Amino acid sequence: MATKNKNTFEFAPAPESTGHIQLRDQYDLFIGGKWIKPKSGKYFKTINPATEKQIATVADASEKDVDLAVKAARKAFKGWSQLPARERGKYLFRLARLIQEKARELAVIESLDGGKPIRESRDIDIPLAAAHFFYHAGWADKLDYAFPNRSVEPLGVAGQIIPWNFPLLMAAWKLAPALACGNTVVLKPAETTPLTALKLAEIIEEAGFPEGVVNIVTGAGKTGAAIVNHPDVNKIAFTGSTEVGKLIQRATAASDKKLTLELGGKAANIIFEDAAINQAVEGVINGIYFNQGHVCCAGSRLFVQESVFDEVTTKLKARIENLVVGDPLDKNTDIGAINSKGQLETINKYLEIGKDEGLEMFQSSCAVPKKGFWCKPTIFTGAAQSNRIVQEEIFGPVLAVQTFRTISEVVQKANNTPYGLSAGVWTDKGSKIFNLTSQLRAGVIWANTFNKFDPTSPFGGYKESGFGREGGIHGLEAYLKFND
Repeated sequence: MATKNKNTFEFAPAPESTGHIQLRDQYDLFIGGKWIKPKSGKYFKTINPATEKQIATVADASEKDVDLAVKAARKAFKGWSQLPARERGKYLFRLARLIQEKARELAVIESLDGGKPIRESRDIDIPLAAAHFFYHAGWADKLDYAFPNRSVEPLGVAGQIIPWNFPLLMAAWKLAPALACGNTVVLKPAETTPLTALKLAEIIEEAGFPEGVVNIVTGAGKTGAAIVNHPDVNKIAFTGSTEVGKLIQRATAASDKKLTLELGGKAANIIFEDAAINQAVEGVINGIYFNQGHVCCAGSRLFVQESVFDEVTTKLKARIENLVVGDPLDKNTDIGAINSKGQLETINKYLEIGKDEGLEMFQSSCAVPKKGFWCKPTIFTGAAQSNRIVQEEIFGPVLAVQTFRTISEVVQKANNTPYGLSAGVWTDKGSKIFNLTSQLRAGVIWANTFNKFDPTSPFGGYKESGFGREGGIHGLEAYLKFND
């Protein structure tokens, strides 16, 4: 699995990040319950985006490696699918408990590899990952009750490709329902954030899962393409960019593979004049600057009713001046490092586009570290529907602000986007919430809050934000075959 030498990381004395973890110098592929070297002998580096230093080298899986993983999953499928459902649930429950026990270590690795603040990894990502396994453990022996009068069975081998913004959480979103339904899995994490998925493989070993039920292969786009195109994969689940999602849809169109896509977003966050303004401002901050804006459902488009525009923007600017940008392992950090050099270049390109389009740009005056990939929280005002920063997903801490007068106007503006993943509404009138949300074309809509997630609730979008749902009973359907 690894070389004999190990990297030991010691951390500063912040209570939430104190301690030390051990990471291997080199990670191989987890296939058939064993750690296997890639057939090509190739490895790639995974980099700490806050320091630009190498953390480890990771196996680069080829098409032959993927084929081996799919064969291992196919071999394990019969035994896993025929295992009493209650026993499958016990495996998932055991995995959830182990994630809880190792939560501190997992949170540190997530922040090291991805750049997100340790407070978010510790309080949101890791607990939610465990919650998804707990929740789906309970469904394993209740599928007949979930779908009464319908004959259900697992699909077979699920190929799952996850993004770099929530590595462990997205692994849980994908693995938990697939395994609960009796499928086996070949999972590929993003090449910039593979470490928590590989640590999860170690936990799966510790939990005693049968060999081949979960296989984890690492690599870039060609590794994902090999999974998508493999003839013995029955289901593809992808979370990532709309552009790649379209390629996957075309690649699977002529096959009988079941497909779900959770893609990009450009969420509208709407503040009415009767809203609790201070609460709404905090919600906007959380909606766009959480995880450096690396969130598909981020509230990147803010619509403010004209009468409170000055108040809202003044408070927003004052609030971002107090956000701490810096070391992801510091418990006081609000905004960590941008995930990669390439993503930072993309964000900076859009900052220039916004300025070239004549918009007023406001950035925090905070200092940022000299090493690493950083972007100050940014607000653009004076935006219009035609602006590129309004229509295109930036995936960074960049907020575009527009005004509106009436409900009909804001509905038209909010829906005028290729995406349809999420939205937020801020008002003290319940009737206004129901009136507005019934007209918004978004898969998930929050009222007087934002970025709240629960494994019992389905998540997914419309239009170029993809199709299919993850979470809740709806998420189980994606991993079942209905024989009626």
